[in-house]
Amino acid sequence: MKRIFIILGLALAFAACNGNKSNNSTDTTTTTTTTTSASSSTTTVKDTVGKALIAKNDCLTCHKLDQKIVGPAYQDVANKYTASADVIDTLANKVIKGGSGNWGSVPMSAHPDLSMDDAREMIKYILSLKK
Repeated sequence: MKRIFIILGLALAFAACNGNKSNNSTDTTTTTTTTTSASSSTTTVKDTVGKALIAKNDCLTCHKLDQKIVGPAYQDVANKYTASADVIDTLANKVIKGGSGNWGSVPMSAHPDLSMDDAREMIKYILSLKK
């Protein structure tokens, strides 16, 4: 009986961490919402390629938009980093290779099946959430 619970627990943990593998394809559909006021016009990106990639992968198992779960909230990440090409590449590599230390002792699992281009799109979306 003990073995059954252990096997079931391991299967659930594996499914939560690795259940949504990226197929390395990119959906190029984007939707924008434009808000216009009398004095200015601003465009807010609501849905992006990066957001869709995050939804397809296992990211939301450990991260949420505005709430820390296992990993930091995406808005906290956006507020910590500046969206430059070097930062985007560094964070995309961190997503692919995994690691720990920047947000505590719990390591982020590696995502080796994720392409660098897809990881960059995901990071660009996350950094666009800066408040």
